[in-house]
Amino acid sequence: MRFHEVLHGIYFEDLDVFGVLHNARYPLLVERSIGDFWKKMGWGGLANLATNPDQFHLVRVNHVEYHRAIKGLDEVRVRVWVGKLGNTSLQFDFSILPTDQDIVYASGYRTLVCVDRMTMKPKPWSESFRTQLTPYRADL
Repeated sequence: MRFHEVLHGIYFEDLDVFGVLHNARYPLLVERSIGDFWKKMGWGGLANLATNPDQFHLVRVNHVEYHRAIKGLDEVRVRVWVGKLGNTSLQFDFSILPTDQDIVYASGYRTLVCVDRMTMKPKPWSESFRTQLTPYRADL
């Protein structure tokens, strides 16, 4: 299984009053990493739903477990991969790590649901989308 990894800087405005990365910033780092993953998959910029209806999806769950505090100004790696791919849902698993070790600062998952843009009801992911995700799937 492959994963996608992105390096992110931690800046002063990301810290809480204790000099630790604020808990609300972790999902933002994951969001940016998944966005970078989509870009790698050819989904750069704004959604083009006429040519790629799989781009219309909504977040159902964000789950973060905080294992170690990230202190001060630094850089971190965010690693994302497909934990599960269902008929209409997709779970990205992630871990946030320092740049020099595989010690996990935080881990979790984000579940997306593919939605029909007219009815706003779940719809299956396309076969081409499923094929494109295959190398990143942990559930195979």
